[in-house]
Amino acid sequence: MSEWKAKRFWETASVVSVEDGYGIALDGRAVKTPAKQALLVPSRGFAEAIAAEWDAQEDKINPSKMPFTQTANAAIDKVAVQHGEVADMLAAYGDSDLLCYRAEQPVELVARQAAQWDPFLTWVEGALGARLQARSGVMHIAQDPDALAQLSHHVHALNAFELAAFHDLVSLTGSLVLGFAATQNVQPAADIWRVSRLDEVWQAEQWGRDEEAEAAAALKQRAFEHAKVVFDLCTADS
Repeated sequence: MSEWKAKRFWETASVVSVEDGYGIALDGRAVKTPAKQALLVPSRGFAEAIAAEWDAQEDKINPSKMPFTQTANAAIDKVAVQHGEVADMLAAYGDSDLLCYRAEQPVELVARQAAQWDPFLTWVEGALGARLQARSGVMHIAQDPDALAQLSHHVHALNAFELAAFHDLVSLTGSLVLGFAATQNVQPAADIWRVSRLDEVWQAEQWGRDEEAEAAAALKQRAFEHAKVVFDLCTADS
């Protein structure tokens, strides 16, 4: 049985400036989220990206081709109503950050991790005041509570839209540090993504490529880069 999809019923999608931000109207009718909240975003650029998605829909609406709309809906319907819980969940990545768990051997991998990951740990200490320690092996060793509290403070300072985008920057890389580095433009998003994939790249070099795994990674990279674009749109001047 084929999946039912709503049909396009509008001619034009447009951006509407309102007191609380920017909305999207379909032939003058305001778009709402799935939870029936007003779909309002913090910048015109973000709203224009959403409007473009609605304009690009053909006979039947395809939500999978509307990532900006989906992120806005998530921010309004999910993140805004449980901001503290989402922030706590993301801040917890700091205690088991990808960049802090290092291989014990071979020496080539150890050196590569140090060369690519140490600069980000140095950066986060200087920029956010959080000194995280690298560990050898896979056993969890707790980080300094003061460093974790500092990182948590910065996560909680993000608004719902920023936090929705930040969620993907952190969860897709497994690194709170790389998530912050992406928001602060420490390196281009594509480079930060490659840094997060260091271990997988090493394995592929040793044992050969896995086409299925690479296809899955490519999807995740697109989601990561989309999240970076959304974060930038959330913080852009209106």
